[in-house]
Amino acid sequence: MNLLRRIAALFRRSSLDREIADELQAHLAMRTEDNIAAGMPPDVAARDARLRFGSPTATRERVEHVDVAIGLDSFWRDIRYAIRGYCNAPLFAIVAVSTLALGIGANTAIFQLLNEVRLRSLPIQHPEELVDIRIIGGNQGLGVSDSFYSSLTRPVWQEIERSHEPLSAAFAWNFDFQNMQIGANVNDVHAVRSINVSSQFFSTLGLEPLTGRLLGPEDMAAACTGSGAVVSYAWWQSQMGGRAITGAEPVVLNGVPYRIVGVTPPRFFGLAVGENFDFITPLCIPSNAQREHFDISVMGRLAPGWNVDRATLWFTAASKGIFEATLPQGYGTKSTEQFRNFKLGAYAADSGVSRLRHDYDSSLWILLGITGLVLLIACANLANLMLARASARQREIALRMALGATRTRLFRQLLLESGLLALFGAFLGIALAQVFSRLLIRVLASTDENLALSVHTDWRVLLFTSGIAVLTCTIFGTLPAFRAAKADPIHALKTGDAHAAGHRERYSLQRLMVVMQVAVSMVLLVAALLFVRSFRNLMTVDPGMRENGITVGGFLYPTSTITPDHFEEFKHQLVDEVRSVPGVSNAAIVTMAPLSGGSWGHLINIGSREGNSHFTWVSPTYFATMGIPIVSGRGFNDNDTANSPRVAIVNRAFVDRYFPGENPLGKTIRTQAEPRYPATLFEIVGVIPNTLYSDIHEKSIETIAFVPARQFPPEADGRGTQLVIASSLPSAIISEEIKRNIRAKHPEVRMYFFDVHERVLKSLLKERLLAILSGFFGALAAILVMVGLYGVVSYLVTRRRNELGIRIALGSTRSRIVSLVMGEAGRMLLVGTLIGTAISLAVTRSAGSLLFGLKTWDPATIAFAITALAAVAFSASFLPAFRAARLDPVDALRRE
Repeated sequence: MNLLRRIAALFRRSSLDREIADELQAHLAMRTEDNIAAGMPPDVAARDARLRFGSPTATRERVEHVDVAIGLDSFWRDIRYAIRGYCNAPLFAIVAVSTLALGIGANTAIFQLLNEVRLRSLPIQHPEELVDIRIIGGNQGLGVSDSFYSSLTRPVWQEIERSHEPLSAAFAWNFDFQNMQIGANVNDVHAVRSINVSSQFFSTLGLEPLTGRLLGPEDMAAACTGSGAVVSYAWWQSQMGGRAITGAEPVVLNGVPYRIVGVTPPRFFGLAVGENFDFITPLCIPSNAQREHFDISVMGRLAPGWNVDRATLWFTAASKGIFEATLPQGYGTKSTEQFRNFKLGAYAADSGVSRLRHDYDSSLWILLGITGLVLLIACANLANLMLARASARQREIALRMALGATRTRLFRQLLLESGLLALFGAFLGIALAQVFSRLLIRVLASTDENLALSVHTDWRVLLFTSGIAVLTCTIFGTLPAFRAAKADPIHALKTGDAHAAGHRERYSLQRLMVVMQVAVSMVLLVAALLFVRSFRNLMTVDPGMRENGITVGGFLYPTSTITPDHFEEFKHQLVDEVRSVPGVSNAAIVTMAPLSGGSWGHLINIGSREGNSHFTWVSPTYFATMGIPIVSGRGFNDNDTANSPRVAIVNRAFVDRYFPGENPLGKTIRTQAEPRYPATLFEIVGVIPNTLYSDIHEKSIETIAFVPARQFPPEADGRGTQLVIASSLPSAIISEEIKRNIRAKHPEVRMYFFDVHERVLKSLLKERLLAILSGFFGALAAILVMVGLYGVVSYLVTRRRNELGIRIALGSTRSRIVSLVMGEAGRMLLVGTLIGTAISLAVTRSAGSLLFGLKTWDPATIAFAITALAAVAFSASFLPAFRAARLDPVDALRRE
């Protein structure tokens, strides 16, 4: 019969079966006739024909194997058979699928986040051509950096814009928060997120407006005085209700009037992964742009024939001329040389830029490794379960082999059963991954209200999940299927055991699985304990200053009403007004709020020596507000003004570094010149204890010099000045009270606040996530090891029941029986922990940068992990050992 007939016959299976049976019977009849013709009696001829022909079942198997259509039907019959088998053992199926779903779901959830943060390309035309142009190695603390994404100055961008041979097009951009005013009501102000862009931003990215138009040359020409603005699709929907864009909707951003002229495509979120925007406005580059202000990023599209490496060589060669032409005035000799030696490079930017990627990339890879190891332990447990299930089906398998089923067919059948479990686990795992990944994003967003990240199940996620499913099926299904297919059918039908030495071999395999589980669990427990202890160390760090009850306040104001000449007096007036608010116990001015993540450094000279130190300008009440004592000398007072000698208070680390064994009081330090910060001589008048400066993660104490706020250089930009406020009231309450009071006196001033302690806790989110998730998966691994060890020890007791009964009958004590059984568990534990310790020492080195106050080789951590696994082994083996000790020898021997 031809192929089409065979395929059609699959839908009438009984007819196809009869056709094959008739064909087999015809072959037997012809062989019998040949035997009779050769002189054999009819009964002998028929028997000889059957012997020569072989097993009809085996022959049928061979026919189905070479026939594609029938083979496909056989495949579906195997699936139906496997499903019926799992329906008859629902508990086993539920446990297996749930275990796989949790493991696959956890792995897929972490991979989805990695996919969004690192792997997915920007939704633009040909993202693989996009490159980011920045200084190789960064600006190394020189100048002022506005944000995480700022890498170049505006004059440097102007030089690149004039000549960029490796790029077919280039643009500059920066990310900014602005105050948005709608209408004439100055009190109706909201903070919005904006991207300021140069003229070729949209054309380089290949973007088209959803409605309206994008920014054009006329908008760029009026960038500094007000022009058109483009809004995001999300803002257009939420704030404008998706109404038609007329090009005349007015909006005021930071006091500058704009008109909304268009909407970006729905899928475009900007260039910073994880951060959406509300507005896109033209980038203002005034004629007097600050040359030391690193506040923009530059990107471009590679020209045909250029690649990243070749573009880097070109920009590196052009760097000398670019930085020579844009050298800021006012730098000292060393800073000038440093600026001139900057080198530009090109970096692939197909997936954009991302602060989230910078903060969490290594953590997500580590979590993916942890979840992968947990899945490996789960697979080992399932392999043991499949071995036990195959053992229980020995007579069934032996009978099928005796009836002619080939070992290949049996292996395929058993592997297919494992594949079904992996398939169902993968489907359920993908669903669970959506829940897990969204929970993780919600946790991340709890400390960053500007986080905008969604997860997608794209081809990478599906490929990853499929690969995980195939891998798990291979790990837990291949060995049990192979062992079952090796069964000796004659021995199995006689004794019920498919292997002459089956129990010993099966037990050895199960022991190997448990040893592997213990080793992997050891790695997970060591990693979890390191992350938990590191997080605890961070939580118990003493910053050396008051942290609770401190609120930091910043303020924005229109330069049209508060000019730079009046700003100095205004900020001191503002702090006095804040101090008078009910509930405020003290307040002070500071140019760099403590533990806020920012920093400001100066190169200094102490005599003939050169060094560097952090500098912070503060008002006299700062140290009292922050609870920092003056341990030597004096604090600042109202006599420390712009007209008095320049003075400084330094911390103990500064003294230890620059004046070891000396009295620093009366000594002088001179700052090297920087733009708007002329070289200045300071006399040290006081010393304070060591305190943390910018971040709770600081592993060494920084040198800090504090200078009176009234001695802040008048040429410098002091708009970043903040207030530190001490209060016994909750930060949210005191913040609202201050806002009301300040708004009544200065309606044009907008204030924002954050609680220092809450900011510190938010800065520890990565460590908290690692500690919680690694701890959870470490505990889960220990539970899986307990289950696996319990199953193996129970199997040992069951298979050695006769031996244990004889031992008891011959006088062996119950304690000796318990020791015998638990000793077996102890040997598996010992081998597993030794292997796991060696692996953990090698693996945890990669996490060294994520630890605080700990080394990857920490004896206490390893000892605790071994103790925990010993407790797990004891818990898993005690009950089977106790049952073994209570065996009735007569009953044991009789059952045997």
